[in-house]
Amino acid sequence: MAIYDQIGEGYARRRRPDARIASAILAALGDARSVINVGAGAGSYEPADRTVQAVEPSVLMISQRPEGAAPCVCASAESLPFETSAFDAAMAVLTIHHWPDWRAGLREMRRVARRRVVLLTFDAEASDFWLTRDYFPGLSELDRVIMPKLKEMTAEFGAFHTIPVYVPHDCVDGFLGAYWRRPEIYLDPVARRSMSSFARIDAEDGLRRLARDLDNGAWRERNADMIALDTLDIGYRLLRWELDASDTRRA
Repeated sequence: MAIYDQIGEGYARRRRPDARIASAILAALGDARSVINVGAGAGSYEPADRTVQAVEPSVLMISQRPEGAAPCVCASAESLPFETSAFDAAMAVLTIHHWPDWRAGLREMRRVARRRVVLLTFDAEASDFWLTRDYFPGLSELDRVIMPKLKEMTAEFGAFHTIPVYVPHDCVDGFLGAYWRRPEIYLDPVARRSMSSFARIDAEDGLRRLARDLDNGAWRERNADMIALDTLDIGYRLLRWELDASDTRRA
């Protein structure tokens, strides 16, 4: 069963697309007119000015797609039910760490895309996020296991263009790093339900310590330099592969 069939209720209300991140994804898609969105969830970041086909394994997530959203099939990244080169581009947003076999999923994305593959992911090796460093080290350990390493993706599928995605301090998309300058929100159990990582750990000790440090001022003192920033590089990366029809790795 997909994890979002267990934690995804109300997900669409908490995980709204942030316009600044959406702009970066749209720019990475370039001139692609037809796009397949793999692990599409409730439809965040699907471009409104393109022909989009969504793919999502969770029935609960599909049920939250709004009226007028792109058509969606219930299928997995590892077995996309479309012909080779059926779309100009394939995209996937913060989903690859949920795939049972990310290599097979990327292989399928390359197979069905003619021009490019665009992937928003998280580089655990580039991150020193206060939330996981100081309060939930188990999340850092988990990320290093479930998040594909960029060097591994290069070895498997060739070089790609990497774009750091800086998270705005007022980000409206409630993913794990969204509230880096609003730490009190992590204490809200409703907000945490939109972050799949919290469903995988026992968070109680870290939550107690965070609440204590917010109350006594230790968090603010420790992160004084960061509080003045408008955006922060937490480790999110937008990857773009430009495809060559002769590349045998697409098969």
